[in-house]
Amino acid sequence: MKNANKLNLTFINPLNLNTMKNFMMHAFIIGSGLLLMSCSDDDTPPAQIDEEEVITTMIVTLTNNNTSQAIELSSQDLDGNGPEAPVIQVSDNLSVASTYTGTIELLNETVSPADMVHEEVLAEGDEHQFFFTQGGGLTVSTAYSDVDNNGNPIGLDFSLATTTPGQGTLTITLRHEPLKPNDGSLSGAGGETDISVTFPVTVE
Repeated sequence: MKNANKLNLTFINPLNLNTMKNFMMHAFIIGSGLLLMSCSDDDTPPAQIDEEEVITTMIVTLTNNNTSQAIELSSQDLDGNGPEAPVIQVSDNLSVASTYTGTIELLNETVSPADMVHEEVLAEGDEHQFFFTQGGGLTVSTAYSDVDNNGNPIGLDFSLATTTPGQGTLTITLRHEPLKPNDGSLSGAGGETDISVTFPVTVE
């Protein structure tokens, strides 16, 4: 019995030892591979980073088709979501029963010289559209004067017609990747808002 026990120990132990060694070796190799893969993933920068364009300033110019008078509506917000409110200015009142040719400029004034963001909007017109919403006692009508490559409106160029005297607000909103074509409403267009500014407007 003693000899049998010794024989069993001599036969079994090397097998178990070799098995354990093989197991530990495989675990070490696999663990090292995972560690190298993890380090490689952490140290490799992404191939492309999509950053949203910064828009600090909107300038809307309305030129009276009869008198050539130019009225400027502007909004400047240099600190973005900071504590300072946007500086909104309207240079003059609109004339009743008049039609205006409108243009929109978008700037990033956090850099010098300022980035002309409206040029990017025009280049990517199929991914952008402006929407014009009136409120209060303002009664005006707007129409698009420009289109993208698919024939859908953009809104960098537009017309605005006044009908009756009144005072209210004109909100101009730029949507990124809206549904195109759409029903002309913000809810129907969807997409994400790049910038939205509400201007106080008086028609007299």
